[in-house]
Amino acid sequence: MNLSRRNLIIAGAGALAAGIAGVPASAAAAVDYPGAEWVPASTSNYTVSNRPSSYPVNVVVIHVTQEYYADALAIFQDPNRKVSSHYVVRSGDGHIAQTVREKNIGWHAGNWDYNTRSIGIEHEGWVDQPQWFTDQLYAASAALTRSICNRYGIPKDRAHIIGHIEVPGSTHTDPGPYWDWTKYMRLVNN
Repeated sequence: MNLSRRNLIIAGAGALAAGIAGVPASAAAAVDYPGAEWVPASTSNYTVSNRPSSYPVNVVVIHVTQEYYADALAIFQDPNRKVSSHYVVRSGDGHIAQTVREKNIGWHAGNWDYNTRSIGIEHEGWVDQPQWFTDQLYAASAALTRSICNRYGIPKDRAHIIGHIEVPGSTHTDPGPYWDWTKYMRLVNN
């Protein structure tokens, strides 16, 4: 390939601009949902795959971290924890971090069959403290879920958008009794 000096300068300027913005060009390309921040989980905490070729993606699992946002990200980055989710949504402003590529299998549902065919979304907060479920969190998460459903052809209904508690064999109670499913599903379907 014969690159002209002008094209090399333009390419270098683009890479420099990305670096100045604090986002390496490769990191910006790593996210599946535009606007998400790439905060990769440890490779010890998920299974590399090639979904949807290797497994269909037909479920979105809603979780609550039972941790602060930053602590949840640190847990996913700890190779000894053996847990991850595809996304984490921050309570205060709805900021979204992607920690596992959607093509890979996150270890979030506690059920291998569900892990292979789902996208996991964690939400900052505690199941017994409804103040964490802010309008910003609901709006950002619903837009993310809508995007996932549109991209994979997942019906936008409660049979395909489920809480962690609804995963067969689950020992978790999230998202808990204060998660407003009516509001969430209305936002997903807008």
